[in-house]
Amino acid sequence: MKKIEAIIKPFKLDEVREALSEIGVSGLTVTEVKGFGRQKGHTELYRGAEYVVDFLPKIKVEVVVTDDRVAQVVDVIMETARTGKIGDGKIFVLPVEQVIRIRTGETDGNAI
Repeated sequence: MKKIEAIIKPFKLDEVREALSEIGVSGLTVTEVKGFGRQKGHTELYRGAEYVVDFLPKIKVEVVVTDDRVAQVVDVIMETARTGKIGDGKIFVLPVEQVIRIRTGETDGNAI
């Protein structure tokens, strides 16, 4: 099993969620996060004073899938989250040792 973490632009969330649902991903976790990479920050004006916004708002989408679904899920996220502009985000794929559904006690693939 793998955990896929995708950092995407906030306005792409609905599109990514719908695309994942269409391929049968039944659950995901979404968190509002802030960060920066190559995009760095940007300068804004507030009451006539200029200041730098270092951290940009992003969305982190987390999905746990079986190994055979990883490539499909990554492809769907890449296709739907891409704008072609800097700041589109990143996808991380991490190993998951065990999953347990609290309500039923089911484990691993049955618990996803």
